Parts: sequence; structure tokens; C-alpha cells
Amino acid sequence: MVKVTFTLDEATIDRLRRTAARVRKPQSQVVREAVKDYAERVGKLSEEERTRLLKLFDTVVPAIPLRPVARVDAELRAIRAARRRGGRRQGRRAR
Repeated sequence: MVKVTFTLDEATIDRLRRTAARVRKPQSQVVREAVKDYAERVGKLSEEERTRLLKLFDTVVPAIPLRPVARVDAELRAIRAARRRGGRRQGRRAR
């Protein structure tokens, strides 16, 4: 174990003491478990965020135009060819 020093506000200390007493565990163990729990949740979406993103997904996906793969491939080839030729500048006089 490594001994560390933290500065916490009175309300947090009060919650820590009450929680430790309620679960009959040392305060240091309560802190270790709280940090472990928090670390596992960080970066994960809340239920509200997940629901919002799923609704957005359900809105966006139907808006994707359905086209045959051959048409998409042809369009991509045309775009790439135009880029190689300089795009819209083709046919204009050099300045």
C-alpha cells in the first residue's frame, strides 16, 4: 500500500464516514472501491447519452440513400479522376 494525502471538503468527508460506518469497512477501503468503480465507468455512455445517440442513429440511417454498389463505385471513380485532373480548375486558363 502507498500512503497518500488528499484534501476533501467537509460534505465529502461526512459522506465517506457515514458510508464506511454503514458498510462497516475502513474509510480507505471505501475510497479504494469508489475509485475502482469510477474508473470502470469513465468513458462509458450514460443511459441518457446512449438513448439520445440511438435515436439519432435511427434518424440518420433511414436518410442514407439506397443506391446500387456499382453506382457508388462509379461516382467514387469519377471523384478521384476529377481530383487527379485538378478538380473544377480543368479547362480554365492558368493565372
